[in-house]
Amino acid sequence: MSLSKRARQFQEMLDGRGLDLEVVELSDSTHTADDAARALGCAKEQIVKSLVFRNTATDGPVMVLASGPNRVDEAKIAAVLGSEIGRANAAYVKRTTGFPIGGVPPLGHREPMLLFVDEDLLQYDEVWAAAGTPNAVFRIPGKITSILDEHIVLPVT
Repeated sequence: MSLSKRARQFQEMLDGRGLDLEVVELSDSTHTADDAARALGCAKEQIVKSLVFRNTATDGPVMVLASGPNRVDEAKIAAVLGSEIGRANAAYVKRTTGFPIGGVPPLGHREPMLLFVDEDLLQYDEVWAAAGTPNAVFRIPGKITSILDEHIVLPVT
């Protein structure tokens, strides 16, 4: 199956970083963690949600990579960050990451951002993350932290 332009661009970014990971596009939506788990036949906990917030002090982007069922406790992130965070709207997400909500991958963003990783994701030998579109995903064997830029691991719930 050939990839859409956006998914192909993300695949090229992975290849350019020397990461032996493959983007696949599914006929079913992977817009939500439930959708993705159902389409991939994996546990919802193995789905990486890439959530973008705004640092209210600097207006800079903050990304939290959370396990599928987990809800992010914004106060925990703010305590580590040293300032409040707010939800980012779709335009902010697209501008800072280069990707639409529902297709934001954990790496390869337009702007550098602070990155927090849910410690629950580290208990899996395989997780799945968005790859640039609401239907594109890629499998990350091993620990997700092995492919990420600088990040902080913490409990996010």
